[in-house]
Amino acid sequence: MAADVAVSLTVLAGIVVLSHATRRVLGRALADTGLSVYAVELVSTFQLCCCTHELKLLSEVGGIEPRLALTLTYLASVVHGLTFSGAIGNPSGALEHAYRARLSGGCALRRIACQFTAAAAARAVVPVIWGIGLSGLHARHKLFGYQCITPIRAPLLKAAVVELACAFVVQTAITHTRAVEEKYRVHAVAAVITTVVYAGGSVTGAVFNPALAFSTQFPCSGNSFLEYCMVYWLGPLLGMMTSVLLYDKLVPLLAGKSPSPYDSLDARKRQ
Repeated sequence: MAADVAVSLTVLAGIVVLSHATRRVLGRALADTGLSVYAVELVSTFQLCCCTHELKLLSEVGGIEPRLALTLTYLASVVHGLTFSGAIGNPSGALEHAYRARLSGGCALRRIACQFTAAAAARAVVPVIWGIGLSGLHARHKLFGYQCITPIRAPLLKAAVVELACAFVVQTAITHTRAVEEKYRVHAVAAVITTVVYAGGSVTGAVFNPALAFSTQFPCSGNSFLEYCMVYWLGPLLGMMTSVLLYDKLVPLLAGKSPSPYDSLDARKRQ
Protein backbone atom coordinates (compact mmCIF):
# COMPACT_ATOMS: atom_id res chain seq x y z
CA MET A 1 0.00 0.00 0.00
CA ALA A 2 2.75 2.46 0.92
CA ALA A 3 4.53 1.69 -2.35
CA ASP A 4 1.32 2.30 -4.32
CA VAL A 5 0.82 5.65 -2.60
CA ALA A 6 4.42 6.65 -3.25
CA VAL A 7 4.09 5.83 -6.96
CA SER A 8 0.81 7.72 -7.22
CA LEU A 9 2.34 10.76 -5.54
CA THR A 10 5.20 10.59 -8.04
CA VAL A 11 2.71 10.41 -10.91
CA LEU A 12 0.81 13.41 -9.50
CA ALA A 13 4.01 15.42 -9.14
CA GLY A 14 5.04 14.51 -12.68
CA ILE A 15 1.69 15.61 -14.09
CA VAL A 16 1.90 18.96 -12.30
CA VAL A 17 5.51 19.60 -13.34
CA LEU A 18 4.90 18.69 -16.99
CA SER A 19 1.72 20.74 -17.08
CA HIS A 20 3.48 23.74 -15.55
CA ALA A 21 6.31 23.51 -18.07
CA THR A 22 3.83 23.19 -20.93
CA ARG A 23 1.87 26.21 -19.72
CA ARG A 24 5.02 28.33 -19.67
CA VAL A 25 6.16 27.23 -23.12
CA LEU A 26 2.74 27.71 -24.73
CA GLY A 27 2.21 30.99 -22.89
CA ARG A 28 5.39 32.39 -24.39
CA ALA A 29 4.89 30.89 -27.85
CA LEU A 30 1.32 32.18 -28.15
CA ALA A 31 1.76 35.46 -26.26
CA ASP A 32 1.14 37.63 -29.32
CA THR A 33 -1.69 35.56 -30.80
CA GLY A 34 -4.39 35.95 -28.15
CA LEU A 35 -4.57 32.16 -27.86
CA SER A 36 -2.42 31.78 -24.76
CA VAL A 37 -5.42 31.97 -22.39
CA TYR A 38 -7.04 29.03 -24.17
CA ALA A 39 -3.83 27.02 -24.13
CA VAL A 40 -3.50 27.65 -20.39
CA GLU A 41 -7.15 26.64 -19.90
CA LEU A 42 -6.60 23.45 -21.86
CA VAL A 43 -3.41 22.42 -20.02
CA SER A 44 -4.72 23.37 -16.56
CA THR A 45 -7.98 21.44 -16.96
CA PHE A 46 -5.98 18.48 -18.26
CA GLN A 47 -3.82 18.68 -15.11
CA LEU A 48 -6.90 18.82 -12.89
CA CYS A 49 -8.56 15.84 -14.56
CA CYS A 50 -5.44 13.65 -14.65
CA CYS A 51 -4.67 14.29 -11.00
CA THR A 52 -8.27 13.60 -10.01
CA HIS A 53 -8.23 10.30 -11.92
CA GLU A 54 -5.18 9.22 -9.92
CA LEU A 55 -6.65 10.34 -6.59
CA LYS A 56 -9.92 8.61 -7.42
CA LEU A 57 -8.03 5.40 -8.17
CA LEU A 58 -6.17 5.62 -4.86
CA SER A 59 -9.36 6.18 -2.92
CA GLU A 60 -11.77 3.80 -4.63
CA VAL A 61 -9.49 0.97 -5.77
CA GLY A 62 -6.43 1.45 -3.58
CA GLY A 63 -8.55 1.72 -0.45
CA ILE A 64 -6.44 4.36 1.30
CA GLU A 65 -7.68 5.74 4.59
CA PRO A 66 -10.29 8.51 4.31
CA ARG A 67 -8.06 10.92 6.26
CA LEU A 68 -5.22 10.42 3.80
CA ALA A 69 -7.62 10.80 0.86
CA LEU A 70 -8.90 14.11 2.26
CA THR A 71 -5.36 15.31 2.95
CA LEU A 72 -4.38 14.59 -0.65
CA THR A 73 -7.54 16.35 -1.86
CA TYR A 74 -6.58 19.45 0.11
CA LEU A 75 -2.98 19.43 -1.10
CA ALA A 76 -4.04 18.87 -4.72
CA SER A 77 -6.53 21.76 -4.47
CA VAL A 78 -3.80 24.06 -3.16
CA VAL A 79 -1.40 23.04 -5.92
CA HIS A 80 -4.03 23.56 -8.62
CA GLY A 81 -4.90 26.95 -7.17
CA LEU A 82 -1.26 28.04 -7.17
CA THR A 83 -0.37 26.74 -10.63
CA PHE A 84 -3.44 27.37 -12.81
CA SER A 85 -2.08 30.74 -14.05
CA GLY A 86 -5.48 32.34 -14.60
CA ALA A 87 -7.26 29.24 -15.88
CA ILE A 88 -10.74 28.50 -14.53
CA GLY A 89 -10.97 24.74 -15.09
CA ASN A 90 -14.73 24.63 -14.50
CA PRO A 91 -17.52 25.37 -17.01
CA SER A 92 -19.74 26.74 -14.25
CA GLY A 93 -16.95 29.11 -13.25
CA ALA A 94 -16.57 30.28 -16.85
CA LEU A 95 -20.28 31.06 -17.03
CA GLU A 96 -20.06 32.94 -13.72
CA HIS A 97 -17.21 35.04 -15.12
CA ALA A 98 -19.31 35.79 -18.20
CA TYR A 99 -22.23 36.87 -16.00
CA ARG A 100 -19.96 39.23 -14.08
CA ALA A 101 -18.62 40.60 -17.39
CA ARG A 102 -15.08 39.46 -16.64
CA LEU A 103 -15.26 37.43 -19.86
CA SER A 104 -17.22 37.94 -23.04
CA GLY A 105 -19.77 35.30 -23.91
CA GLY A 106 -17.65 34.04 -26.79
CA CYS A 107 -14.53 33.81 -24.66
CA ALA A 108 -16.43 31.88 -21.97
CA LEU A 109 -17.76 29.40 -24.55
CA ARG A 110 -14.30 28.89 -26.03
CA ARG A 111 -12.88 28.28 -22.56
CA ILE A 112 -15.62 25.74 -21.88
CA ALA A 113 -14.77 24.00 -25.16
CA CYS A 114 -11.13 23.84 -24.03
CA GLN A 115 -12.18 22.42 -20.68
CA PHE A 116 -14.22 19.58 -22.16
CA THR A 117 -11.52 18.86 -24.73
CA ALA A 118 -8.96 18.57 -21.93
CA ALA A 119 -11.35 16.38 -19.93
CA ALA A 120 -11.73 14.00 -22.87
CA ALA A 121 -7.96 13.98 -23.44
CA ALA A 122 -7.28 13.14 -19.79
CA ARG A 123 -9.81 10.32 -19.94
CA ALA A 124 -7.86 8.85 -22.85
CA VAL A 125 -4.33 9.49 -21.56
CA VAL A 126 -4.63 8.32 -17.94
CA PRO A 127 -5.28 4.62 -18.84
CA VAL A 128 -2.12 4.74 -20.96
CA ILE A 129 -0.17 5.87 -17.90
CA TRP A 130 -1.78 3.15 -15.78
CA GLY A 131 -1.03 0.62 -18.51
CA ILE A 132 2.71 1.07 -17.96
CA GLY A 133 2.22 -0.72 -14.64
CA LEU A 134 4.26 1.60 -12.45
CA SER A 135 2.63 0.18 -9.30
CA GLY A 136 0.71 -2.88 -8.22
CA LEU A 137 -2.41 -0.72 -8.03
CA HIS A 138 -2.03 0.34 -11.66
CA ALA A 139 -1.38 -3.26 -12.73
CA ARG A 140 -4.48 -4.55 -10.92
CA HIS A 141 -6.62 -1.81 -12.41
CA LYS A 142 -5.34 -2.71 -15.89
CA LEU A 143 -6.09 -6.38 -15.24
CA PHE A 144 -9.74 -5.55 -14.60
CA GLY A 145 -9.99 -3.39 -17.71
CA TYR A 146 -9.92 -0.03 -15.91
CA GLN A 147 -13.50 -0.61 -14.81
CA CYS A 148 -15.23 1.83 -12.48
CA ILE A 149 -18.69 1.81 -10.97
CA THR A 150 -20.93 4.83 -10.62
CA PRO A 151 -20.26 6.80 -7.43
CA ILE A 152 -23.93 7.81 -7.22
CA ARG A 153 -25.27 6.11 -4.09
CA ALA A 154 -28.64 7.87 -3.75
CA PRO A 155 -31.78 8.53 -5.80
CA LEU A 156 -31.00 10.82 -8.74
CA LEU A 157 -32.85 13.83 -7.34
CA LYS A 158 -31.00 13.62 -4.02
CA ALA A 159 -27.70 13.14 -5.84
CA ALA A 160 -28.36 16.22 -8.00
CA VAL A 161 -29.21 18.23 -4.88
CA VAL A 162 -25.95 17.13 -3.26
CA GLU A 163 -23.95 18.30 -6.29
CA LEU A 164 -25.97 21.53 -6.28
CA ALA A 165 -25.17 22.09 -2.61
CA CYS A 166 -21.47 21.35 -3.16
CA ALA A 167 -21.28 23.81 -6.05
CA PHE A 168 -23.19 26.41 -4.04
CA VAL A 169 -20.79 26.21 -1.09
CA VAL A 170 -17.65 26.29 -3.23
CA GLN A 171 -18.92 29.14 -5.41
CA THR A 172 -19.87 31.13 -2.31
CA ALA A 173 -16.39 30.58 -0.87
CA ILE A 174 -14.76 31.68 -4.12
CA THR A 175 -16.94 34.79 -4.32
CA HIS A 176 -16.36 35.90 -0.75
CA THR A 177 -12.60 35.34 -0.72
CA ARG A 178 -11.75 37.31 -3.88
CA ALA A 179 -10.41 40.20 -1.82
CA VAL A 180 -8.07 37.90 0.13
CA GLU A 181 -4.42 37.74 -0.90
CA GLU A 182 -3.96 34.87 -3.35
CA LYS A 183 -1.46 32.86 -1.29
CA TYR A 184 -4.00 32.72 1.56
CA ARG A 185 -7.08 32.48 -0.62
CA VAL A 186 -6.05 29.19 -2.23
CA HIS A 187 -5.78 27.55 1.21
CA ALA A 188 -9.19 28.85 2.26
CA VAL A 189 -10.85 27.59 -0.91
CA ALA A 190 -8.98 24.28 -0.69
CA ALA A 191 -10.23 23.83 2.88
CA VAL A 192 -13.81 24.43 1.71
CA ILE A 193 -13.39 21.97 -1.18
CA THR A 194 -12.01 19.33 1.19
CA THR A 195 -14.92 19.84 3.59
CA VAL A 196 -17.42 19.54 0.76
CA VAL A 197 -15.75 16.34 -0.48
CA TYR A 198 -15.95 14.94 3.05
CA ALA A 199 -19.64 15.84 3.32
CA GLY A 200 -20.85 14.78 -0.12
CA GLY A 201 -18.26 12.32 -1.34
CA SER A 202 -20.10 9.27 -0.09
CA VAL A 203 -23.22 10.22 -2.07
CA THR A 204 -21.92 11.40 -5.46
CA GLY A 205 -18.15 11.73 -5.16
CA ALA A 206 -18.65 15.50 -4.72
CA VAL A 207 -17.31 16.59 -8.11
CA PHE A 208 -19.29 19.85 -8.64
CA ASN A 209 -17.45 20.46 -11.93
CA PRO A 210 -19.14 19.41 -15.21
CA ALA A 211 -15.89 19.00 -17.18
CA LEU A 212 -14.17 17.07 -14.39
CA ALA A 213 -17.22 14.81 -14.02
CA PHE A 214 -17.22 14.18 -17.78
CA SER A 215 -13.66 12.93 -17.46
CA THR A 216 -13.83 10.92 -14.24
CA GLN A 217 -17.46 9.87 -13.66
CA PHE A 218 -19.16 9.55 -17.04
CA PRO A 219 -17.09 6.50 -18.13
CA CYS A 220 -18.32 4.53 -15.09
CA SER A 221 -21.04 1.91 -15.44
CA GLY A 222 -24.29 2.03 -13.48
CA ASN A 223 -26.09 5.12 -14.83
CA SER A 224 -27.03 6.48 -18.23
CA PHE A 225 -25.50 9.52 -19.91
CA LEU A 226 -28.63 11.59 -19.24
CA GLU A 227 -28.64 10.59 -15.58
CA TYR A 228 -25.02 11.69 -15.24
CA CYS A 229 -25.92 14.96 -17.00
CA MET A 230 -28.70 15.60 -14.48
CA VAL A 231 -26.45 15.00 -11.48
CA TYR A 232 -23.08 16.33 -12.62
CA TRP A 233 -24.03 19.05 -15.11
CA LEU A 234 -27.41 20.42 -14.08
CA GLY A 235 -26.74 20.18 -10.33
CA PRO A 236 -23.48 22.20 -10.31
CA LEU A 237 -24.84 24.75 -12.79
CA LEU A 238 -27.89 25.41 -10.61
CA GLY A 239 -25.68 25.53 -7.51
CA MET A 240 -23.47 28.21 -9.05
CA MET A 241 -26.47 30.22 -10.26
CA THR A 242 -28.17 29.99 -6.86
CA SER A 243 -25.08 31.32 -5.09
CA VAL A 244 -24.59 34.18 -7.55
CA LEU A 245 -28.22 35.27 -7.57
CA LEU A 246 -28.60 34.91 -3.80
CA TYR A 247 -25.63 37.09 -2.88
CA ASP A 248 -25.87 39.52 -5.80
CA LYS A 249 -29.62 40.06 -5.85
CA LEU A 250 -31.61 38.68 -2.94
CA VAL A 251 -29.36 39.42 0.05
CA PRO A 252 -28.76 43.10 -0.93
CA LEU A 253 -32.49 43.48 -1.58
CA LEU A 254 -33.48 42.07 1.80
CA ALA A 255 -30.82 44.20 3.50
CA GLY A 256 -32.09 47.34 1.75
CA LYS A 257 -28.73 47.93 0.12
CA SER A 258 -28.02 49.19 -3.37
CA PRO A 259 -27.73 46.56 -6.12
CA SER A 260 -24.46 44.76 -6.73
CA PRO A 261 -21.85 46.80 -8.61
CA TYR A 262 -21.99 44.08 -11.24
CA ASP A 263 -25.55 45.19 -12.05
CA SER A 264 -24.46 48.65 -13.10
CA LEU A 265 -21.55 47.20 -15.04
CA ASP A 266 -23.88 44.87 -16.92
CA ALA A 267 -26.26 47.75 -17.58
CA ARG A 268 -23.45 49.84 -19.11
CA LYS A 269 -22.43 46.93 -21.32
CA ARG A 270 -26.00 46.63 -22.64
CA GLN A 271 -26.19 50.29 -23.57
